[in-house]
Amino acid sequence: MTPSIAFVQAKNPHGRGIKLWIPLFLLWIPLILLSPLILLLLAIACLLCRISLLRAIAVFWNLSCSLPGTQVDVRGESSKVMVRIL
Repeated sequence: MTPSIAFVQAKNPHGRGIKLWIPLFLLWIPLILLSPLILLLLAIACLLCRISLLRAIAVFWNLSCSLPGTQVDVRGESSKVMVRIL
């Protein structure tokens, strides 16, 4: 299953925090429209690096399908950023 929504939250002790939700499913529309160009560039990169094109496509697909459930927390001395992908 591909990721559909990402939640981004940034907290600052001196100011107000920021909460954003980013609909990732809307990114599929331009990705589908640009897919011939992306495929051509990927094929050229694979040819130059001597990597199998089908294997590269499989790796990118597996990577995008494994993103749901990912949570990243970054904490500094005075701020905190959290990213969750659903």
